[in-house]
Amino acid sequence: MSALFEPLTLRSLTIPNRVWMAPMCQYSAAPEGPDTGAPGDWHFQHLASRAVGGAGLILTEATAVLPEGRISTHDLGLWNDRQQQAFARITAFLEQQGTVPGIQLAHAGRKAGDGQPWGGVRGALAPEDGGWQAVAPSAVAFGDRPVPDELDADGIRRVVRAFADAARRALDAGFKVAEVHGAHGYLVHSFLSPFSNHRTDSYGGTVQNRMRFALEVVEAVRAVWPDELPLFFRTSATDWLSGDTADEREGWTGEDTVLLAKELQARGVDLLDVSTGGIAPDAPIPVGPGYQVPFAETVRGRTGLPTGAVGMITEPEQAEEIVASGRADAVLLARELLRNPVWPQQAARRLGAAVPRPEQYARAF
Repeated sequence: MSALFEPLTLRSLTIPNRVWMAPMCQYSAAPEGPDTGAPGDWHFQHLASRAVGGAGLILTEATAVLPEGRISTHDLGLWNDRQQQAFARITAFLEQQGTVPGIQLAHAGRKAGDGQPWGGVRGALAPEDGGWQAVAPSAVAFGDRPVPDELDADGIRRVVRAFADAARRALDAGFKVAEVHGAHGYLVHSFLSPFSNHRTDSYGGTVQNRMRFALEVVEAVRAVWPDELPLFFRTSATDWLSGDTADEREGWTGEDTVLLAKELQARGVDLLDVSTGGIAPDAPIPVGPGYQVPFAETVRGRTGLPTGAVGMITEPEQAEEIVASGRADAVLLARELLRNPVWPQQAARRLGAAVPRPEQYARAF
């Protein structure tokens, strides 16, 4: 038997295998008008084709809880009825293929307001070009981007409420897994890291204070997300600064992540989706096959919280070893699924397992 193709049950939800699709921005939603932020035909085919390909769980790209929380003008959002209805079409199809539909809820924070990456403008757009003022825990810019506004108490409460409101809409749209995006230098992560959080109030300073915003978001989402359905949290387990590399700048560390994982677990998070980096544009990241897996393994071993491993996982045997050896409970593939939407089908065949295949494609096997 292949461990990679064994089901995984979290709360009352059983996910049919451990090959999952990681969130990947497509920058293809309408930037304005009645369909702003709503998924369209591109998103349908992008997600549906990976469900047909055998992924056990599919997480949508970072879906903004507020208009100003979008990474780009062309990002998905979930703050109105039109967006919710468009997502419902997608979740229904994914479930028809035996795939669990999941959504990543996000706020881009100080990295918000870009255009399409291939649109000819790099970085944040000026307001006259469709951009907007970014917000963050502190008025600290990401690289050479514009300086964000520091969120006040009312602004923090508004964002927390928006996460909860988006989670309610996600449930009504048919999603079975919700994931809070707490990684890659976006708003939740930027509160966690001392590199970007210079506050002196109850949301800054000590690691406990810097975790406060993330935990408030999780508590608000968990309060509206059904007890029988799982909640995930994506983390950048290290900033690749102090504590994890020779870089002397102070950042979030692997030890901090273990502490956070325990607090998240106590608040009803069921799996930690473990990535790294994103807080500093020039962090010295030692990229290589499976380079982030040790962080998932550490969290799982020291807390008992289930984890998902990500990052340059490309071969079936590599993914099988990660799950079979207990280093993580699942693998989340990103670019490899862009290159090959039927990777799970092919991996199952190589590992002597099977995943359901559409009858329309049966003659190919």
